[in-house]
Amino acid sequence: MNEPARPPVDADPDPGEDGVTAPDVADTVDADPEPTEQIDSMAIFPLGSVLLPGMALPLQIFEPRYRVMMFDLRDVASPEFGVVLIERGSEVGGGETRSIIGCRALIAHAEEEADGTWAVIAVGTDRIRVDEWLEDDPYPRARVTVWADSDAAEPVDEDAMTDLERTARRVAGLAVELGARGQMPEFELSPDPGLRVYQLAIVSPLGALDRSRILACPTLSSRVALLSEMLGEQEELLQARLSFGE
Repeated sequence: MNEPARPPVDADPDPGEDGVTAPDVADTVDADPEPTEQIDSMAIFPLGSVLLPGMALPLQIFEPRYRVMMFDLRDVASPEFGVVLIERGSEVGGGETRSIIGCRALIAHAEEEADGTWAVIAVGTDRIRVDEWLEDDPYPRARVTVWADSDAAEPVDEDAMTDLERTARRVAGLAVELGARGQMPEFELSPDPGLRVYQLAIVSPLGALDRSRILACPTLSSRVALLSEMLGEQEELLQARLSFGE
């Protein structure tokens, strides 16, 4: 059965009672960003969570359309697919409303089980922007642009980066102290500033919509500022919970 036609990529989501509205990316995506790479057809895996560059993504694939996707990718030298957030709907069955901002995922390990399902571990590599949704038969596909930060070649504000890292380590420590699963604040960071900020977002106690906002920032400097604001709010919240003995 064919899935319902997708709205244009610039259409606004209209969530129902059980839906969530992802951040509006219309003001964050450049009208004509300079592409680093354009891909005419990329397999897309919509999920209820956000994949960030540098983040590991374990998947148990059982739905028939994505089993077909894995069959198509199994003999590719560098098998990859895109991951976008489901703004409204379910991960299973189709018909969902999807974000146009996502992340390219490189398959690091894939194993087909006896029952035809797949155990997959992928790693986020680059941010992507959907330019056009293609036919969903047999699985979702899109024409995408690899979307680099527009200020990637500019000098990094090292003071802002240092402050962000310190705050992220404090927040990570507070979250673990309160019983959250996660990495202790002694995690190692990449020397690359762009990947380092994504790593800090990965180990921070952020929800899917907050991570989506981080991914949609058009520049590294705006991502640093937004993550600093988010972590400042999280630190206040976690400190309050600790003071009340949670």
